[in-house]
Amino acid sequence: MSETMAVTVDKRSLRTLGESSAGKRQGRRTAGRVLLYAVLIVFAIFLLVPFVWMVLSSLKAPNDVFSVPVKWLPDIWVWQNYVDIWTKSNIVVWLRNTLLLAVVVTALQILTGSFAAYGFARMRFKGRDALFLLYIATIAVPWQSYMIPQFILLSNLKVSNTLWAIILLQAFGAFGVFLMKQFYETIPEELSEAARIDGLSEYAIWRRIMMPLSIPAIASLGLLTFVNTWNDYLGPLIYLRSPDLWTMQLGLKNFVSNLYDTNYALLFTGLTISVIPIAIIFMLGQKYFVEGIATSGMKG
Repeated sequence: MSETMAVTVDKRSLRTLGESSAGKRQGRRTAGRVLLYAVLIVFAIFLLVPFVWMVLSSLKAPNDVFSVPVKWLPDIWVWQNYVDIWTKSNIVVWLRNTLLLAVVVTALQILTGSFAAYGFARMRFKGRDALFLLYIATIAVPWQSYMIPQFILLSNLKVSNTLWAIILLQAFGAFGVFLMKQFYETIPEELSEAARIDGLSEYAIWRRIMMPLSIPAIASLGLLTFVNTWNDYLGPLIYLRSPDLWTMQLGLKNFVSNLYDTNYALLFTGLTISVIPIAIIFMLGQKYFVEGIATSGMKG
């Protein structure tokens, strides 16, 4: 009887010790999670502070933007800045040109990138892997190294100082091919084989099977391309010399004449307007963007 009681006591002690250690592990996990969230919140604040300061500065008087000491909230909320930038500048032209370039370049990159990626992911031909590595290696080549020959080529083609110059430059991208190929490889090849048995051509397989299944990757590529094209400054600066062709970034640069004669309140107003479309598009496509980036690195 005493031995049975001893065994029962030992089992209870072990159970108590197990529950205690499990509680400690749970407590450490909770503490680690709280610490992680705190660090992420701090980093998020650091990232959002410049944006908040830009928006608040767009509602200040020009002399209050860089006041000392710094005033976060304006003494007088100057909403007139948002009226002045529409009436005293060609912001409508800048927005139109930027939106046109961003939409056209994004559509072309999705089309060309997905089509080329299908060839590298599903077609079998000699030297395919070597050609793909060579093509992807161009990502590491800085644009500045071939900027001058490219400018000479486009000038000889008579497309310099036209929107076609930017469209032709950015219609193809190695990163888009890489992203789409990685995603295609996560799609079972049995689907393509079944489609070939049913008599579909390779083009039909790409259009009717691969593209609908690649919405996350397409959204990721589209979002990245749209943002890069919208924010591009160097390309339009080189090729778009006519004020009627200026993009948003070139137009806003026109506000900066010199250090003492720049209306920074109006400049920050234009910057705020230029950020709004990007913020809206990113919020709408955030789910697909994260899913596309996460799955594009997986195989099988």
